[in-house]
Amino acid sequence: MAKHPAHWIALGFGSGLSPKAPGTVGTLWAWASWWVFHEHFTQLEWGLLLAASTLVGWWACKVTAENMGIADPGAIVWDEVLAFWLILWLLEPSNLLTQCFAFALFRYFDAAKPGPVAWADRLFKGFGWRGAFGILLDDFVAAFCTLLCFALWRAW
Repeated sequence: MAKHPAHWIALGFGSGLSPKAPGTVGTLWAWASWWVFHEHFTQLEWGLLLAASTLVGWWACKVTAENMGIADPGAIVWDEVLAFWLILWLLEPSNLLTQCFAFALFRYFDAAKPGPVAWADRLFKGFGWRGAFGILLDDFVAAFCTLLCFALWRAW
């Protein structure tokens, strides 16, 4: 992890190095960091942070995947971090119970990869910028599916 600064980002500041369920641990890290920082940023600042973190994360995922020699390593969890931050940002204001449901739904969509998430996961494979985009894309689609469930629930 110390060989390149991109590794710190892509590996979720070490959360992706968990020997069991690194995606879940990365999502938990995202949730914990949200609780630490969410009141310090306005809605606009969160949006800008997410946009900038996506661009930096795209680069970090590219570099880390190439250095690891694996197109989409499970240890890269920055995609989970970004996607869960997006969910929490768009559900704001939300209580702990809502966030727990969001966590469970997101982990389901990310791990099981039903329908559109599986499609997004297959769409961009390999190394380079295209592969790094693929690392991020399926988690953003899982976030969209999670948010769609909340929108349908609230509309019902």
